[in-house]
Amino acid sequence: MKTFSTTPGNERKRSVSCPVCGSQKGKNHAVFAESVFLRCSSCGLVYQNPQPWQEDLSLRYNTEYFDYERSHEEIFYNLMRLGLEDIDLARVSWKLPRPRFFLDVGCATGRLLEALRDEGWETAGVELCEPSAEYGRTQRGLQIKSGTLEEAGFPDESFHIVHASHLVEHLTEPRLFLKEAFRILKPGGYVILVTPNTAGFQARLFGRAWRSLIEDHICLFSKQNLSLLLRKEGFVLHRIKTWGGLAQGTAPGFLKKILDPWAKRFGFGDVMIVLAQKSSPGRVLTEK
Repeated sequence: MKTFSTTPGNERKRSVSCPVCGSQKGKNHAVFAESVFLRCSSCGLVYQNPQPWQEDLSLRYNTEYFDYERSHEEIFYNLMRLGLEDIDLARVSWKLPRPRFFLDVGCATGRLLEALRDEGWETAGVELCEPSAEYGRTQRGLQIKSGTLEEAGFPDESFHIVHASHLVEHLTEPRLFLKEAFRILKPGGYVILVTPNTAGFQARLFGRAWRSLIEDHICLFSKQNLSLLLRKEGFVLHRIKTWGGLAQGTAPGFLKKILDPWAKRFGFGDVMIVLAQKSSPGRVLTEK
């Protein structure tokens, strides 16, 4: 399955410092026709610099993107459920008071929200692609706000869980996203992030040809610098799991069967899922 990617058009760009640590020192990591990726000399983040303005990036998520999401929604849904099993969402949710409130940011057509609603969660979504958001509202009866999380304007302490699968790598300012997630989480609530792993085996093996090094990805994280960013924004890290030793079609099937479980067991998978908790005086839901 090919990752959705667009060819940037006539977009405005600006020079930035590292979105995680603020350093202005970095080395060229990869250069494409329209984009330059640097690796931060301080924290190791791989990020575009200069980067497009968020307003211009938003235009990429149009009807073509909706068609991609709609045609792959069952695959994406099953992958998200597997990731949530890896961090033991069932155990986390068992400790939450009822009713439980779940927000999916970058919810696409709302397939995950639909399932969670049927399981008893109070759900809401945020989606930048208007056709996808409209589909979720009209075809699934979901509460989905169009735009970014910052534009959604949820009240303080609205949700027990804020979930974002394959979203944070698309953001120009991931710190602002996490600040907003912190604000709208209830005391002791959790943020769940799924994103490619620059410290994974595939990223190291394929280098510039790594499948996640595409021009739609603005920031690419390792376990270490994503953990740093979360701590900076007031979160306590609970779990990081990875998966994906080799992508389908890049190696003989027997080798993939060997590498995939090892990547998950030893943490060098291509994709990672992170569970972090909002730190709050007086109430922390401890997860062993």
